[in-house]
Amino acid sequence: MAEISEAEGDRDVPICPSIPSGEQTVWADASSLLHLACNDLRDGELMHGENFNLFAAMSALEIMDPKMDSGMVRTYYSVDEAIEYGAAPIPLSFDKTVDVQRTIDIMDHLLACEATWHKGCSLAQTVFSCLYLLRPDITSSHALLHSYCNVIRATCNAVVSTVSDTRTNEEEDLFTMTHGLPLKVDGDDKCLTMLHAVEETIARQLRACKATLSKKRVTEDIEPLQNNPDLEEGYCKALLCRLRFRKHLYHVVTNMKRPQGRGLELAKKHIACCFQELDSMSESVEFLRSTVAQGTLEDGTENETTASGCQPIGFDSTLNSRLSAPTPPRAIQTISWKKAVEYFQKLLHELEIICSYNLDPVFEGVLRFVVEFQKFQPELVARAHLQHLLIQDAKLYGRDPVFAVICKASLLPEVAKNHDIQKNETLVQLGQLLITLLRVLCTNISWQRRKLGKILQDWRIIHVQLELAFRKEFGDISTTSSNENICMKICRHILIWVEEQTYWIAARFLMLGFELDLYSAGEYCMVYWYMYIILIKLGEKTHMRTMTSNEISKRKGKKKREFVKDGGKDYQLPPSILFLQCHVYLAEGLTMMLAALRNERQIYLSAGPFNSEHERFVQHFELLLKACLPDHVSYYSFQETTAHARLSNLSMYNCFKEAQRSAKDLRSSFSNDPDKMSELRRIEQVAEHNSVALGLISRLGTPDPSLKVQFEFSHHPFFATAVVKRS
Repeated sequence: MAEISEAEGDRDVPICPSIPSGEQTVWADASSLLHLACNDLRDGELMHGENFNLFAAMSALEIMDPKMDSGMVRTYYSVDEAIEYGAAPIPLSFDKTVDVQRTIDIMDHLLACEATWHKGCSLAQTVFSCLYLLRPDITSSHALLHSYCNVIRATCNAVVSTVSDTRTNEEEDLFTMTHGLPLKVDGDDKCLTMLHAVEETIARQLRACKATLSKKRVTEDIEPLQNNPDLEEGYCKALLCRLRFRKHLYHVVTNMKRPQGRGLELAKKHIACCFQELDSMSESVEFLRSTVAQGTLEDGTENETTASGCQPIGFDSTLNSRLSAPTPPRAIQTISWKKAVEYFQKLLHELEIICSYNLDPVFEGVLRFVVEFQKFQPELVARAHLQHLLIQDAKLYGRDPVFAVICKASLLPEVAKNHDIQKNETLVQLGQLLITLLRVLCTNISWQRRKLGKILQDWRIIHVQLELAFRKEFGDISTTSSNENICMKICRHILIWVEEQTYWIAARFLMLGFELDLYSAGEYCMVYWYMYIILIKLGEKTHMRTMTSNEISKRKGKKKREFVKDGGKDYQLPPSILFLQCHVYLAEGLTMMLAALRNERQIYLSAGPFNSEHERFVQHFELLLKACLPDHVSYYSFQETTAHARLSNLSMYNCFKEAQRSAKDLRSSFSNDPDKMSELRRIEQVAEHNSVALGLISRLGTPDPSLKVQFEFSHHPFFATAVVKRS
């Protein structure tokens, strides 16, 4: 359909856009002009005038849309105008009871605005839609509101600083944009002092109203919070829990920023206090709603941004709409107060997990913790704090040099971490790549997967560069002579470790595709086949690293003759390799089961009307193929492997039974590791169900049209479970 901009009609029909709609406005019917233009224009053509380009035309097409036109909904044009019209009065009311109620409403709405901001909306249209924050001077005579606004600003500033330092704000481009708003105000550094003074005053008022008659005389000089004695205790409690929550939350975000994790224990104590105060805030809802006249409540309980249900004063979400972004602003829907409380409970739980982390110096433990932490789908602020903890001053936890971390991860002896080889330029680049990997793992899973795919080539290239650099400096590094020097040992260990990490990244890349629902059922076969190939390689490299480390430790403790005698003994695979082997069995079993169903039953075929299976293979694994992970893998090798799969052959060698047996045998090895035990149980469940389903399908023999085989992720997030049903 042809399009025409509204500017075309302006040349023939002189309408002044500055005149508001009313009695003096002149309107003219431009329908005939538009019909003529549409008849003359071909599909895809756009009519435009002088100095009116395509961008302007597309913007003009959105005029009168409240989501795109910042001038559509506007109460006030400036903060001064809003204050002049009484939108932010101080005091809030001449009735002290109403003043207290309105103060609590402002506190609650600010909490909802803060949660909305954390979810990715603009600071200008959420927290700083509050006029009292935009003009800090007007609250100076209201100690309670003034202290609360100060700690809100200080907390927001601390959060912006953390997210900016870790650069996680790339996910939400509006998060750290302050647009010149008064985020830092003189006196905010003393926000806790002012808040503590106000808290003590209200605490004395609470004690006074709870005092017995015999003690009334002692407390007569304490002025009550408001005029109604029956409501005094409820209002004091409602205010105290909100003030204390802000105080403890500020302590949490500031202590978690302390270097080398020194503030984690203290932050954990404040998190526990935050939970208590949030519970008290939820308990105050019934009291606050009982004190409000029914006519002043909002219409829907789901959208109420205050505990009382009243609309707060002193806010205008459209006031800063032009500051939201360089593009036309979006409509901001503030989340409800109830959901805001739930958000902060979730955020605090995630921060508590970070504070409970033992700062494991082993890189494998760090990766495991981050992957487990991501299962909670943590919020942006929590992930920023995690990244800040992990990476400080280009060191792990701000204390362990990256080269020392690499030496420990690659199982090198302690003496290697101080070797001069760490000054090698390629090793310095490897350290930077390691830090990048940690940063990527702290992003949300969609960003994480995309970035993991991109850095795969960097890890592959760094391995080649390291190998060339080591050969140039030390000669052939593949020798395993007992007389090899420390440099040769470092080279061999690091090269093996780099390959292992590369395959770990590739495996993580493939598994995240299941979390993001990127694979269709018809593509499961190729995905599990690629997972099987990658996991096999990962197991090989992990085993090689362990073996190399064992050789060194044996040489240290034994003479050469004793070592030769030991070489003939059977080598027992370590539990970590056997654990990985369980995943290999599942991936292999699912690959061949799906391939057999495709070949014999003609189900779960991935061919579609838009692209071929080959094209889908390339689309899913393009980044892996570009990085040559592993070498000589292609769609044709996938076809060759799966073309002859038959259900009769699978029943003879059942990978699922092997996985189930291995998982049971490993229970004793990981009895003290709850995460590994949980994973072993999941493996057993998937293996058991798939083994039963495979046996059932094989026994039926002739294909039965009424028999349906579905794959669900009811027991494991990455490995599917086959469900056999009759339609």
